[in-house]
Amino acid sequence: MMYQPYEIDGAARGARWLVTCDHAANTVPPFVNGGCLGVAPADMARHIAYDVGAAGVARGLAQALDGPAILSNFSRLVIDPNRGEDDPTLVMKLYDGTVVPANRHADGPEIERRLNRLYRPYHTALSELAARRDDTVIVSVHSFTPQFRGRPPRPWHIGLLYAADTRFARPLLARLREEPGLCVGDNEPYGGHLPGDAIARHAIAHERPNVLIELRNDLIETPAQQAAWAARLAPILTEVAGKVGV
Repeated sequence: MMYQPYEIDGAARGARWLVTCDHAANTVPPFVNGGCLGVAPADMARHIAYDVGAAGVARGLAQALDGPAILSNFSRLVIDPNRGEDDPTLVMKLYDGTVVPANRHADGPEIERRLNRLYRPYHTALSELAARRDDTVIVSVHSFTPQFRGRPPRPWHIGLLYAADTRFARPLLARLREEPGLCVGDNEPYGGHLPGDAIARHAIAHERPNVLIELRNDLIETPAQQAAWAARLAPILTEVAGKVGV
């Protein structure tokens, strides 16, 4: 089967929701260093290569919301679709203590090749999906590791990331904090503003309501956990969107 840099799940679904998963896969395409970055399999299976569990949540959430989902099909270590093209972390050479040998000598032409074959097709497809309706709401699904090497543990179960457009994210944050037993991060474990990232390009630049959801990846390791989180979040997203009129 011919390699595709992204997958669209539920393309025919008609609701206004668009679910994105920028770091859905740890795939290394065959045309990138023969399909191997020189990173150990154990490292390719952890958060440095992709957002563990996020794809399953994104699929389940999109289905529950009756909207499409777009999922990348290349590792963030190959090229990161959630970075601007001029971001110095677009192609990482070292991440959380792991060296990426195939990126050590990735020069301008090699990065341009990855942009053209992976990054840009993903963003073109995302742009087309977002434009299919005038009232699109973008929900970006990510996951985070409970602890970076040599860093303190992260206490949050879920975090919401947002920038200047808070009309959906802030009410959603308040609603999630009403949920029993949840530790909810406000622009945690990362800040929500990164110039040129996927939300900036496809939501903020077009004034589309949006939120980026980060789930701790030890809570979404299994298909059952992923389905449970999707089922939990879908009605909350719908409820908040209705209340605030986005």
